[in-house]
Amino acid sequence: MTLTALGLVLTASLAHALWNAAAKTVHGHGYTFVFAYQLLSAVIMLPIGITILVQQPELIGWPLLGVAAVSGLLHIAYSVTLQTGYARADLGVVYPVARGTGPVLTMLIALAMLGERPGWPGILGGLIIVTGIAVVTVPGRPAAGVPDRRDSSRPLVTGLFWGGLTGALIAGYTLWDHHVVTTTAYPPLLYFALSSAFNAVVMAPRAVCRPADLRAVAVSDKRAVAVVSVLSPLAYILVLIAMQQAPVSLVAPLRETSIIIGMLLAWWLFHERDLGRRLTGAAIVITGIGLIALA
Repeated sequence: MTLTALGLVLTASLAHALWNAAAKTVHGHGYTFVFAYQLLSAVIMLPIGITILVQQPELIGWPLLGVAAVSGLLHIAYSVTLQTGYARADLGVVYPVARGTGPVLTMLIALAMLGERPGWPGILGGLIIVTGIAVVTVPGRPAAGVPDRRDSSRPLVTGLFWGGLTGALIAGYTLWDHHVVTTTAYPPLLYFALSSAFNAVVMAPRAVCRPADLRAVAVSDKRAVAVVSVLSPLAYILVLIAMQQAPVSLVAPLRETSIIIGMLLAWWLFHERDLGRRLTGAAIVITGIGLIALA
């Protein structure tokens, strides 16, 4: 992996962690919040997309709309599945399973079906990154004298199912977007702009039926909407550009370093515990990044 691609993915990881920290400040009306930042992202990105189409009118056509729609549907399915998992199982099970299985599945499919051969340093680095993520995200035992408030009534199998399904969708949209940006002439900025617009249009009917939630988001969460609507597309566009320069089997696990940054931000901003375990996981991830840089 080139230093340019490495820098793009790590910058995307930072942006991803920051917008997730902003999203964490939102309480309730999650669907409407997602719709709001998808809509604002589309408003921001569409002028860029239109400018590209004016400069390259040969790109206009149903194929472009089709690939953007597929990407949009995969991203919507991912978001809905993740929220369903959080509603039915523990966060400490669904989240690490989803974020861990996504890059692993992406790497395995890329190696088996796409013929990518990133070399053993890259493969080992990806697996080490996933290991570090597991160390950071899997909840440890409560400290002595602190009651364990985890809900034991929610079966582990449920969390594994929804987390695994979410991870499969992460692999799905990663591989699809990689296919589009590497086998077509569609610029990532244009592709993402149309995908964002598609998401906003599809989510709009349900969102407009909840005017109270729309007002609440506009009043209470406008700053979070603004942060996410800018940093979320920035993070993913950087990943799409990196996919044009490096194998997806390396980009997929490397982009999950955002979880490490997010966990450290959670400790700093939200005063979450287990700093030692988080730093251990971060050190493991840094080792994996070093191996990927050598691939």
